[in-house]
Amino acid sequence: MTAGLRTIHDGGRYFEGPRWHRGRLWFVDCMARTLLSISPSGELQEHAAVTDDTPCGLGVLPDGDIVVLTMFRKRLLRFADGALSLYADLSAVATGTIDDMIVDAQGRAYVGDLGFNLPPPEGRGAVGRIILVMPDGSARVVADGLRFPNGIAVSADHRRLVVAEMDGAGLADYDIAPDGGLSLRGRFGRVNDPDGICLDGDGAVWVASFTEDAFVRIDRDGVERARVAVPGRRALACALGGADRRTLFCLSAETSYADLRKGKSVSRIDVVEVDAPGNGYP
Repeated sequence: MTAGLRTIHDGGRYFEGPRWHRGRLWFVDCMARTLLSISPSGELQEHAAVTDDTPCGLGVLPDGDIVVLTMFRKRLLRFADGALSLYADLSAVATGTIDDMIVDAQGRAYVGDLGFNLPPPEGRGAVGRIILVMPDGSARVVADGLRFPNGIAVSADHRRLVVAEMDGAGLADYDIAPDGGLSLRGRFGRVNDPDGICLDGDGAVWVASFTEDAFVRIDRDGVERARVAVPGRRALACALGGADRRTLFCLSAETSYADLRKGKSVSRIDVVEVDAPGNGYP
């Protein structure tokens, strides 16, 4: 469907990491290296610049501070009082570039470690991992054997984590233990090049399919239930927000894998109203 899809912002470079927080959608422009937020009506605000690395994933701590992931120096930065500061250095834990992340309501950050350095090498295999960063700063690997872990989402009850496997063309479903550890429940869904994801109240997952130019809703049985098409645009990430969390924010870009290698991309944010409200993080 494209009915009801409405553009609220156009003209960025490459948007990622959308998180609904305090009445605004927070996100990063990876190529412009900025932390931004936007109101549902399209009022854009720039909050910070990351001068020495590429920002990607975002999370929100229980106290409301924002955590920004930077990919190649493998750091998490805390945004508070208008400034960025080091929150966690994962360079001794991550074996490759780090990509997306999510922070739950207990302040636990789940970070995707690709297991290799970008650009992706040929024959890279299932070497991706999930790193758990606890509020005290300790970090450990809680999942491995992933094929390019990308978007990550955690349910509101902190019992379920889903991660998009970009090379695996599907979703990996985990149970979360009380200590934050993960155990693989199984894999479900079939979608090409899944990027960012979010959960809804029915337990379904909205998935940004980079090469299908669409945002796809997949239920817990792996069945596609809805599709929001953005023809001619790569779907990057999505989040459910708004007053009742029924507004799906769709981040996309006019680009391609070849264009990205040249730094060519124009990004946009569209919104559409959906039936099932958001649940969990993001």
